[in-house]
Amino acid sequence: MAKATWNGVTLAESNETIMIEGNHYFPPDSVNMEYFRKSDYQTTCPWKGLANYYDVVVDGDVNTDAAWYYPEPKAGSPEKVGKDFRDYVAFWKDVDVRD
Repeated sequence: MAKATWNGVTLAESNETIMIEGNHYFPPDSVNMEYFRKSDYQTTCPWKGLANYYDVVVDGDVNTDAAWYYPEPKAGSPEKVGKDFRDYVAFWKDVDVRD
């Protein structure tokens, strides 16, 4: 089971993550949304499309833009991954993700 934690709190936990480019992408229903705040930050991947970001907020501490997801993956990318990863969430910036 993959688990994402930050500041002692479990942000997401699932046996159904998708590995993309070395990152666990967690299904939307496995993410504890109470710790997430939408960010205005966006990036573009040439093959996955436009990524939106969340700030992670735990006990008043903010990890800015620490999680990302693809609300509308670029055509052909779900087939390349082997599964639709729309709204699956991945992490960085000191979020600890372990299998």
